[in-house]
Amino acid sequence: MRRILITFVFLIALCGMAMAEVPRPEYPRPDMKRQEWANLNGWWEFSFDFSNSGEARGLPLGKGFERKILVPFPPESELSGIGFPDFMTAVWYKRDFEIPPEWKGRRLLLHFEAVDYRATVWVNGKKVGSHEGGYTPFSFDITEYLKEEHNLLVVKAYDKPRSGLQPTGKQSHRYYSYSCLYKRTTGIWQTVWLEPVSPIYIKSYKIFPDIDNSTIAIAVNLNQQPQRGTRLILEVLSEGKREIKEEIAASRISKNLVKLKKPHLWSPDDPFLYDIVLTIQQQGKVVDSVKGYFGLRKIHTEGRKILLNNKSVFLRMVLDQGFYPDGIYTAPSDESLKRDIEISKAMGFNGARLHQRVFERRFLYWADRLGYLLWGEFADWGLDLKRPEAYLTFSKQWLEVMGRDFNHPSIIGWCPFNEVWQETYPGLVEEIYRLTKLFDPTRLVIDVSGGFHYISPDVYDAHNYEQKVVEFKAAFAGLLNEPPQAFVAGGVKKNAPYREQPYFVSEYGGIWWNPGQKDDKAWGYGDRPRSEEEFIERYKNLTEALLFNPAIAGFCYTQLYDIEQEVNGLYTFWRKPKFEPSIFLKINTQRAAIEK
Repeated sequence: MRRILITFVFLIALCGMAMAEVPRPEYPRPDMKRQEWANLNGWWEFSFDFSNSGEARGLPLGKGFERKILVPFPPESELSGIGFPDFMTAVWYKRDFEIPPEWKGRRLLLHFEAVDYRATVWVNGKKVGSHEGGYTPFSFDITEYLKEEHNLLVVKAYDKPRSGLQPTGKQSHRYYSYSCLYKRTTGIWQTVWLEPVSPIYIKSYKIFPDIDNSTIAIAVNLNQQPQRGTRLILEVLSEGKREIKEEIAASRISKNLVKLKKPHLWSPDDPFLYDIVLTIQQQGKVVDSVKGYFGLRKIHTEGRKILLNNKSVFLRMVLDQGFYPDGIYTAPSDESLKRDIEISKAMGFNGARLHQRVFERRFLYWADRLGYLLWGEFADWGLDLKRPEAYLTFSKQWLEVMGRDFNHPSIIGWCPFNEVWQETYPGLVEEIYRLTKLFDPTRLVIDVSGGFHYISPDVYDAHNYEQKVVEFKAAFAGLLNEPPQAFVAGGVKKNAPYREQPYFVSEYGGIWWNPGQKDDKAWGYGDRPRSEEEFIERYKNLTEALLFNPAIAGFCYTQLYDIEQEVNGLYTFWRKPKFEPSIFLKINTQRAAIEK
């Protein structure tokens, strides 16, 4: 009875919050903003569809909806108002919307930042289109489906995480969370929004910074080939002051090289960002304009060093899996995203591995603003890599990820796979690696983090959770031999050779610390320290073994915060520090041997 009462009170509070304000109201695409847009987050009608019969039962027409859900929170989460923990073959969403009078006569784009897993959309009972992939945004031009006043939007999300046919990351394939797998996310889990545009508009752009020549190359992609005489106006602003204004003839893909007068580089110590304004003009009239930003930075390797802006940088990273106790995949607020970076930096970390999922764009925005290095990854777990169709699924969705995030200076590297130990469809990992390098030659690439290296990557990495400091340190002593011997999972014979490229210990530590917690499923790596002092001493010694090895270019500690039963975080799941952050700040910010 008490549990029912608590749930009832929680729902009343949630309803009050929703009526007062739209959840997650911030602009969802911060690197390409237009002035006019409408946020569709809030209370939608909702229906389960366990037998996948919703179309036959008339749900596309708006029939048979019996519940309410708070979008963009997934139905498994408390914040959604549903909190349903079991598997859901399909779920349905419905809401009405109206078009502001000032938008009439323009094209209308309907945007979804992310829906897990296969989304199908109807407007006023007519099917608009579908999208497959639970981590990337998609849009539809719904102009032809609209009515003058009230419009009906229906969304179906089909999700089969145990099929082996879809990437699921750390979502549990059992009813309960277990080991390092956690609560699932189904359906809409990021912002849904509307945007009016002209018949010709800017679809995307890519920026290639070149600090050695003080230039940026920019490619602007329009939705269609413009009529003759269409102009593209490019403006670059530095601290609010216009530094450059150039005008060129616009085409479907317009390319331009811009020389910067006084180049100001982006780095964690000085995360300077230029603003950029792109405008399309026809017959002297502005038909589209977007605002974005970019950072001028370079990442590359020389020998065993990783260089940021031509200077050696040691990666002091932490594992971030992007889970929240009340929202699961969805951060409860924009401030929560920013806060996760701030608490990491407070402990002396200069970046994070975004582990086994694709983070929302607002997180990347804050990383750009705050100066935080990121290693972008994909949620490859759940996809059966032995099947030939896995390449088609993976390559399509991975290209969408890299395309979405290309302009974020905080992302310095890509890693499509994590801990692949088994045989895959022949050539799958190697071809995805080559595809990544071909699509984005500006960043570093690791083929598989912590598993077998199928191809010798830009940065050679390994996972090692040894808790005994002497043995942990000895594992990496071979890097100093002649010829060097790299510690790798499964032994050297099963891995592509180490060619003395930068070496990155991309998972270590994971020290178990949860005093007072009685959850019998709780776990961490190694024996639990007997005191806070013992924990800190172990952390210090493990970390210094990496910092002071002149052949190691970076580390990534597991992990920033606890997640459900995995209690090896430096913060609790609710982001409360387990120890005084300044202790770790002092340890982590010591000068690394490779930086000297």
